[in-house]
Amino acid sequence: MGTEVKICGINSHEALQSAQLSGADYLGFVFFPKSPRHVSIEQASALTRQVKPGVKKVGLLVDASDDEIRQILAQIPLDILQLHGGEPLERVAEIKRTFGLEVMKVVKISDKKDFENIPPFEEIADRLLFDAKPPKGLKNALPGGNAVSFDWRLLSGKSWSRPWMLAGGLTCDNIKEAINISGAPAVDVSSGVEDEPGVKSADKIALFASLAKNV
Repeated sequence: MGTEVKICGINSHEALQSAQLSGADYLGFVFFPKSPRHVSIEQASALTRQVKPGVKKVGLLVDASDDEIRQILAQIPLDILQLHGGEPLERVAEIKRTFGLEVMKVVKISDKKDFENIPPFEEIADRLLFDAKPPKGLKNALPGGNAVSFDWRLLSGKSWSRPWMLAGGLTCDNIKEAINISGAPAVDVSSGVEDEPGVKSADKIALFASLAKNV
C-alpha cells in the first residue's frame, strides 16, 4: 500500500477535481480567515458535496470555539477535525467529546525537544500531524502552510500508537526524500502544489500524489 496523500487548502472546484483525480485520500478545507486558502462555510459546503465516497473530508481549525465548529458542522459533513492551533490537551479532549468526530492534533516540530509534547496528545487524539514550527522572525507566519520543513531525520525509526502524517514544506522535488527519511505513512501538502498562495496547480497535485504513492 502506497503512502496516503492529503491535499490541503482546497478552495475551488478545479482544485477539488484535480485532487480527486490524483487519488488523494484526504481533502483539507481551511477555516482560518488569515490563510490565503481560507474557505467560507458556504464555499466549503458546495465543494464537499462533490467529494467522492471514501475520501476523507478534513476541516482545518485554529483555536476554534464550539460555536464556530457547530456552524461549520451544521452545513458540512466533515470526517476529521484538524486542530492546527495551540489547543491544549484539555481542549482537544473537549472537542472530541463534544462533537464525536475524529480529531487530528497538529504538533509543531523544530528540534527533538518538541517530541516531548507528543505522548499526552497521543493518548487523546485519533491522529497526529507533524508540521514545521514557523521560524522565529518569519513575517506573517501562519499556523501551517508556510512552505517550511523540519529535519525529517528526527522522525526516522520512530513509531506512534496513532496514525500520523508528515507536513511542512513538502513539494514534488522533495517528497520522495521526505518519505524515505521519515518513514511517513501519510503526507500533507498545501503550498507545495500551488502556483501562487491559495491557487492550486493541477499538474503539481497530480505529480505530487503519483510520487508519494509510488515511493
